[in-house]
Amino acid sequence: MNTHLQSVREFRDTFSLAQADFGVKTHISDMDIVMRQAWLMEAGSKTLRAFKKGEMADILVSLVALAYCALSAIAQRGDSVIERPVVWRHDGSVLSVMRLISDKINRCESGEAVDYSAVYCACIQLTRSFLNADFDKSFNMFHANRMENGKNHGADADKDVNSDRYTTPDLSDCLFE
Repeated sequence: MNTHLQSVREFRDTFSLAQADFGVKTHISDMDIVMRQAWLMEAGSKTLRAFKKGEMADILVSLVALAYCALSAIAQRGDSVIERPVVWRHDGSVLSVMRLISDKINRCESGEAVDYSAVYCACIQLTRSFLNADFDKSFNMFHANRMENGKNHGADADKDVNSDRYTTPDLSDCLFE
């Protein structure tokens, strides 16, 4: 199992958030797909606002949060991450990043793990190639922060990733010079 998915499953187990047993694909309701889409769109919106702001550490946090949200949907389904290369070439425009993120999120309306995985993989690629940052270290720090915040504030099933109650970790150490 993907190590990042294991971390998300740990979060969901710890705070009793719904998820299917790993490897047992579960049908999720239309309303669950709608909520997941809303959470992805919220996380995507925060990511695009971070790009507008231009702070690399904020962009990094928002990309990791978006990936975490996509993995949460995969955990809910009981599915695996489907790793595929992301077809994207930076053309010097932030609009190309916006198109990539928006397109990947839009496809998640299917509720399928392959589409959630595409969001996750796009976040990894943008973190590594666009930001020149360590995705694994960032993800681990983000996850540790979520676990700690969950212990302090409790996890809310409707806002397991995007909650404004959570403090945001400083991931600037994960950016390469």
